[in-house]
Amino acid sequence: METTNATSRRKFMGAMMLGATASTLSAFSNPAMAGLRDFSPLAMKDAEEWMKSIKGSHRVVYDGSYPHKGFPIIWNWAYYLSNNEMGSPDLDITAMTVLRHDAIPIALHDDLWKKYPLGEMFHMKKADGTPYDRNPYYEPQEGDFPLPMIQGIKDMLDRGAMFCVCNLALNVYSGFAAQASGADPKEVYEEWKAGVLPGIQIVPSGVWALGRAQEEGCGYIFAGNIV
Repeated sequence: METTNATSRRKFMGAMMLGATASTLSAFSNPAMAGLRDFSPLAMKDAEEWMKSIKGSHRVVYDGSYPHKGFPIIWNWAYYLSNNEMGSPDLDITAMTVLRHDAIPIALHDDLWKKYPLGEMFHMKKADGTPYDRNPYYEPQEGDFPLPMIQGIKDMLDRGAMFCVCNLALNVYSGFAAQASGADPKEVYEEWKAGVLPGIQIVPSGVWALGRAQEEGCGYIFAGNIV
């Protein structure tokens, strides 16, 4: 017989997935989205300043719109590796990964992964097929990446790599999470925003960041996959 906790979890996930699969247009007409927050120019001024820190002769921006088994992070690491092999030091390299759309959990703290089962919601699974209940790509553990030498976000930040997360997606998905659990959308959004991991910049939107990075001389590479 199903327990009360299991029933509540099943209902929560059903409501969450219903929201998460809505189209962009229907998302903006959803009551949970009434009053998207933190879109004023002043609130995002630090994002403009952050963009100015792009450096070096070799510049690339990865469009991480889907988790894609960590490849938005793997390719960031691979860019540094291959340029190092060609004689370029880290100081002459910038690889930026933009986490947007379904990849935003990669920017969030483990506590949120547990509270709002993000691994289940965003189909991010371990090798055994079970959903992650922690962020596997900020400080990866053995088996999270296909090769043990691949570095996670925290280590890559120390090398000068750049990572950002879409504020628009944080608003939308936290709104769905709030609607599914009966919570206040503003409170859940603030919780998700506070749960963005150290060193990851919040930007107005992922597409804004992709455009600005290319204006700063970064080559564009798509690093997400819907399958």
